[in-house]
Amino acid sequence: MMNRNEQEPIADEKWLAIISNDASYDGTFFYAVKTTGIFCRPSCKSRIPNKDNVRVFPNAEQALSEHFRPCKRCKPTGQRLPDQEWVDQIVECIELHYSETLTLEKLADMCHGSPYHLQRVFKRVRGIAPVEYIQQTRVAKAMHYLNNTDKAISEIAMKVGISNTSYFITMFKAKTGYTPADYRQINRIKQTREVHECEGANETDGLLDIVE
Repeated sequence: MMNRNEQEPIADEKWLAIISNDASYDGTFFYAVKTTGIFCRPSCKSRIPNKDNVRVFPNAEQALSEHFRPCKRCKPTGQRLPDQEWVDQIVECIELHYSETLTLEKLADMCHGSPYHLQRVFKRVRGIAPVEYIQQTRVAKAMHYLNNTDKAISEIAMKVGISNTSYFITMFKAKTGYTPADYRQINRIKQTREVHECEGANETDGLLDIVE
C-alpha cells in the first residue's frame, strides 16, 4: 500500500475534473492534498492544489484510512465536520505554515472554508482569533530560536514568517514585554546562573562526600 508521502500519478481526466470543479465526477473519485491533510470531492470550490501534492482515491473510506480528513466545505463523507475537528485542522495548518505569509484569507483557502466562517468558528472554539493564534505561534517559535541559536534577529523574523524586522520586534515586545534582544540576553544570564548554581551544588556535594 502506498503511504501518504509517496507520489501517485493522476490521470489527465481526473486532474481536469479537479481544476474545473466538475460535479459530474463526484462519487467516482475523491482527491486529497498531502500538505493540508484534507480530502475533497472533485467539485470542491477550494483553491487549486499543487498537482504534485495530490492523491486520488476511489472512495472516501480509503482516504479516511490514510488519515486524510474530510473537507469542511464540500463534505465528501456526506456528514458535517464537527467544528472542533475543523479547528484542529486549522491549528495543524498554522503549525505547518507559520513561516509563510499567512493571512486569514489564505488560511481559510487552505482549510477549505470562508474567512468569515473560519474566524467565527475558531474564535468560539479556541477563545482567540486565528490571526492572534498565528502571532502566538510565531512568537513561541522565535523564543525557541532566541534561546537555542545565535541567529540574527532579522533571520529569526524571516524564519517565523515576518519579513519586516521592525514589525517583528514590535510584535514580540507586545506579546512578551521584551524586545527579542533583551529576551535573549535575560535568558542567557538566567541559563548561566543556573549552570553556576548547579556546578556549585555539585562541588558542595563532593565536599560533603569527603567529610563523610
